[in-house]
Amino acid sequence: MNALEIRNLTVAVNGKTILRDFSLSVPKGETHALMGPNGTGKSTLSKALAGHPNYKITSGEVLIDGTNIVGLTPDVIAREGLFLAFQYPCEINGVSIATFLRAALQSRLPKGEAFEATKFYKLLYEKMATLQIDKSFSSRSLNEGFSGGEKKRCEILQMLMLQPKYAILDEADSGLDIDALKIVSQGVNSMRGPNIGFLVITHYQRLLNYIVPDKVHIMQDGHIVRTGNKELALELEEKGYALS
Repeated sequence: MNALEIRNLTVAVNGKTILRDFSLSVPKGETHALMGPNGTGKSTLSKALAGHPNYKITSGEVLIDGTNIVGLTPDVIAREGLFLAFQYPCEINGVSIATFLRAALQSRLPKGEAFEATKFYKLLYEKMATLQIDKSFSSRSLNEGFSGGEKKRCEILQMLMLQPKYAILDEADSGLDIDALKIVSQGVNSMRGPNIGFLVITHYQRLLNYIVPDKVHIMQDGHIVRTGNKELALELEEKGYALS
């Protein structure tokens, strides 16, 4: 099956189990929203899927188009096609956006092949224009001195350049004003189609006004308690998590 499939996943952090027997399937071509209160395990899920070493998968499977990625390192997971846009992107001094992205793309090529510079910069500037990022940012250190909105746009730029099979957006709306939210959403929507699946993690329905999901899942206490269509997010906004 062409899907990101999470089967009976149990995850522990510092010896404490946060997720237990968690299951979810995000097929290619679909956008799923995962909502829930703080502390319910949403970010734990995203970091565990991406291979963060502090988030221990003690049982279960995570399949990308049938390939189990549990136990693989983050770089291998990324090359398998999973992308994570962080809630709090880190700053990397001395590594420019252009250098970082070119190295990431180069790592996906067969040994001995190189990503031609002219082709790279043409693609980079096209994607930067989509997100209303000035060309001068390509030479700046990754996220250093960036505003919250600039960091989030830089995360989406990485996604647009890397073209993953599945993308997890961990609270892509946090810290964004309405204009930045629209730009980030435009970047995400420009990628939507049959060759990618999205898992959008958010607290608030407002993001889903711009990135309209095919399905909405409500998560509490480490597992999904309710699934519905986009109207479920509106109901959640009105009644709160008590509705689940």
